[in-house]
Amino acid sequence: MLKKAIAAYGILVVPFTLYGWWFGEFGYKGFAYNFGRAIFWPVMLFPSLGPIIGGMIILAVIAALTLKR
Repeated sequence: MLKKAIAAYGILVVPFTLYGWWFGEFGYKGFAYNFGRAIFWPVMLFPSLGPIIGGMIILAVIAALTLKR
């Protein structure tokens, strides 16, 4: 099930990348920049997810550093 979810997410990244590269506001920045933006497409479509994802990353880093000791 997880493999299917990751594959579906990857399939959604491709058109988002191409759209951003060809027609998007940041098309002049190139493919790699738009690919990076496409990986985090939910954050751009739903801006309120940005702080939530950022908080989860910070907590994961703190947990990793704490458990490593």
